[in-house]
Amino acid sequence: MHDGTRVMAGECTTVFEGSREREQRGDVLVVVKPDNTVLVHDAAGYQPVAWLTRAESVTVEDGTVIARDGDELLRVVTHEEHGSARYPASKAGVPVRDCPDCDGTLVRARSEVTCTGCDAAYGIPSDAAVTGGRCDDCGLPTLRVERGRAFELCLDRDCDSLDDAVTAAFDREWDCPNCDGDLLILRRGGLLAGCEHYPDCDTGFSMPSGVVVGDCDCGLPLFETASGTRCLDSTCSELG
Repeated sequence: MHDGTRVMAGECTTVFEGSREREQRGDVLVVVKPDNTVLVHDAAGYQPVAWLTRAESVTVEDGTVIARDGDELLRVVTHEEHGSARYPASKAGVPVRDCPDCDGTLVRARSEVTCTGCDAAYGIPSDAAVTGGRCDDCGLPTLRVERGRAFELCLDRDCDSLDDAVTAAFDREWDCPNCDGDLLILRRGGLLAGCEHYPDCDTGFSMPSGVVVGDCDCGLPLFETASGTRCLDSTCSELG
């Protein structure tokens, strides 16, 4: 899945060249993360004494760590090594349930569910809630997502498409307020309800996270969202 995290402890000289030029020596702990972030910690506090975030290149050889990123360079030279090792590393998140493909655990961090034991990774809407159900086809957990109505879908979008579910429910359900066209459900970065006559009519509205609870005085649907009731048109002031 990745190279894991490298850890080295020893008496070292740390040299940083660039925006924070300095040289330091002492007993430190050096951490090289899979994303090429290098951290050098001493005995005081939580802040590293030297670091380079997501460097362009990192080499570790014979007790020396060299990280480069543009004009910045971090070099750690070990004079006396106390110990070194390489350990597995994965993204940490809220446990969801066991992975159906390995012995790992599916965890959620922000808008992604990943496995601690294999390469499985699934992007999910940030407002989605993981339910207690399982997909009948693949065994993955299901999600509850609100886009006009509440949909329960497989975690894997290739197994269950939110776009397809919303399209089946709301495509051509609403009239365009600015011409005689229908609003189609489209993917343009996010889900939109956009006029079928585009580009002659460029009317389009982002589908909010919430469920339809009625009609606005303007003719468009009203959504109940986490922040209250709103029209599909977020600029509309005519709530029915």
